[in-house]
Amino acid sequence: MADILERTQAAIEARRGADPKSSYVASLNARGLDAILKKVGEEATETVVAGKGGVRDEVVHEVADLWFHCLVLLAWHRIPLAEVLGELERREGRSGIEEKASRPQGDTR
Repeated sequence: MADILERTQAAIEARRGADPKSSYVASLNARGLDAILKKVGEEATETVVAGKGGVRDEVVHEVADLWFHCLVLLAWHRIPLAEVLGELERREGRSGIEEKASRPQGDTR
């Protein structure tokens, strides 16, 4: 499953420096971080709306869009997918309440 995320991240990395007229990823990067963040926000909102609507195909489509744009954001910051997967692995098997309680006081992440 992580293979497709890794392949998508590799494609995003390969397209970052392409001609913005020929690549959506390059056009987002050319417009800068605020454009990328705006797309992540839009896709997150669309995911919430789809989730509320409960139409399976729409939820799947919107989550895929959200994940894609999150990968674009990671690429902007030069954060490899492996770091996010490692963080999920670190949390595996822990309750969310326990994990949150283990954070330094005042850390609301």
